[in-house]
Amino acid sequence: MSDRHQETCSIARLFTWLFKLVIAFIALSVLWVLLYAVVPPPFTITMAMDEHSITKDWEPLSNISPNLVRAAIGAEDGKFCTHNGFDTEAIEKAMRRNAQGGRIRGGSTISQQTAKNAFLWQGGGYFRKGLEAWFTFLIENIWGKHRIMEVYLNLAETGIGTYGAEAGAQRYFNKSAADLTPTEAARIAAALPLPKRRSVVNPTGFVRRYGNSIAKRIGVVKRDGLDGCIYT
Repeated sequence: MSDRHQETCSIARLFTWLFKLVIAFIALSVLWVLLYAVVPPPFTITMAMDEHSITKDWEPLSNISPNLVRAAIGAEDGKFCTHNGFDTEAIEKAMRRNAQGGRIRGGSTISQQTAKNAFLWQGGGYFRKGLEAWFTFLIENIWGKHRIMEVYLNLAETGIGTYGAEAGAQRYFNKSAADLTPTEAARIAAALPLPKRRSVVNPTGFVRRYGNSIAKRIGVVKRDGLDGCIYT
């Protein structure tokens, strides 16, 4: 057998192996998303990497105040009910801002954040962002908006070692997530991007102003039907 023929066979075997690997990844990821469509994610990579003790308490979306749902939409993703998982306009704006230097800003939707929280890890990198896009595509087409919001509000880090709306509501306000007022919901939403650094109970400065702004947006989200995919 010539060296050229051996090289051709080696390349063919490599492509065959890569093809099988891609097919296996697609199959396993689809099965994983299908499982989480009906079963609450029991744990996440973010939780596993958290150095603090974990507090979480899964609740169906029907047991979470609409105020918090609307606060999340108003603060994080006003086009949640109309986009396909990706807000191209927000991504383009973030890219332009980042090109100017300064603090890096993202253009992630709630769907993208949910994909990251449920299946991946925190931090950047093109590889992780590529996986995030794939899982975002899957949950948008398999779960739908209602399930995406439910998983998002149950997995989002709401404080040090605290995950989900119910655990956050109990920690900060000693009440169920179902009973959150617009102000309380807005304060939790205001802290979501940096839950370890932003105060929910006694916010000051920017966090307080941002929370007040979100509280006003809750009414706008309801008035303009921006939550129509959740509440019809």
